[in-house]
Amino acid sequence: MRRVLAIDTSAGTSVAVVELGAAIGARPQCVGSWHSDNPMKHAENIGVAIAAALQQAGLTASKLDAVVVGRGPGPFTGLRVGIAAAVMFAEGARLPLYGVVSLDAIALAEREAGLTLEPVARLLVATDARRKEVYWATYSGIGLERGEGPGVQKLEVLLGELEPAGPLVAATQGVHAENIGRLFFEQHLAGVASLDISALYLREPDAVPTPAKKVSG
Repeated sequence: MRRVLAIDTSAGTSVAVVELGAAIGARPQCVGSWHSDNPMKHAENIGVAIAAALQQAGLTASKLDAVVVGRGPGPFTGLRVGIAAAVMFAEGARLPLYGVVSLDAIALAEREAGLTLEPVARLLVATDARRKEVYWATYSGIGLERGEGPGVQKLEVLLGELEPAGPLVAATQGVHAENIGRLFFEQHLAGVASLDISALYLREPDAVPTPAKKVSG
């Protein structure tokens, strides 16, 4: 496993080609990417993003070894677009498809940025869930392993529940597909890569079927 196409639409629209070097212990590198923080227009952007990332990397689908998609948590519509695009691309290119939790990729980015925690502290990763809520998870230890979450909750309520257990450090990184890819390689090399691509909506979608009209008679 050397090159993957990573896709995440849990927040904005992000696509990257991530490559693992041949040297032992080499850090996976992003060789092509397209990213937008816009939390809308996922459907309009995803095709452009995939094409741009591949073009920047100078690769075609035949040179990839797998597709990796962020499972969220995220809003229903945006997350669905990214997962559907990953499924279609993987099927069309006959590539295996893997899933990772998007919040875990943010924790990885914090770790690679040099974040270290006191033994009793935890990293709180929180992203916008709208409705004055956040998607969240906590991480601790040298490797920033996930402890609690993912969940969805109002931030003030969440802090009230978490803070009594010890100090929290808020994550400052966002969701980028290159970290989705890097996280996959870390999991793959550890033998724990997951084929689960189910979406972590964590709540019911806003759109619901229209009730059937009652027929009298």
